Amino acid sequence: MIIGVVGIQGAVSEHLDMLKKCNVDSLWIRKAEQLCGVSGLIIPGGESTTISKLMRESSLFDSIVDLGKGGMPIYGTCAGLVLLAKQGCENVKKTEPKLFGLMDMKICRNAFGNQKESFEAEIDFEGIGKYPGVFIRAPIIDKTWGNCKPLSFYDGKIVAAKQSNLLATSFHPELTDDIRLHEFFIDMI
Repeated sequence: MIIGVVGIQGAVSEHLDMLKKCNVDSLWIRKAEQLCGVSGLIIPGGESTTISKLMRESSLFDSIVDLGKGGMPIYGTCAGLVLLAKQGCENVKKTEPKLFGLMDMKICRNAFGNQKESFEAEIDFEGIGKYPGVFIRAPIIDKTWGNCKPLSFYDGKIVAAKQSNLLATSFHPELTDDIRLHEFFIDMI
């Protein structure tokens, strides 16, 4: 099994380190051709508008959409969550990132404030239990529908969801020492 981490922007090396701790081979993905042979894909945090633009320029965008629709497990953290969504709030529409449109959810960027409002909080994650959430300019999931199911909440807001082969968290598990969320994704593969 090889899990790819989209390496255009964000906490790429941290995700690669977590996968290593899980004893899984990983690959830093920069081009669409590198997607051949990966069993799953992680889209890290960063700036969603920039990531979306750079993925379109490198032909990764359409390839990832096709893989997601075809059943490949994909995990998006923070900006990755934003990109997986079908809908965005007004805050998303202002910056106009092109969304993958894969998950039945509406999201809102920077829902907890800007960089200085970043925080850590213990959350309950369905199937894992207590988990250390690291929220950095984090989005929230405003609502889900269809097969998209919330897995975790913070302060009454949805901060994680799963839809068949797709997983999304508004927080950064790669910035903790806790490998359980990466193992959760690996189990999806």
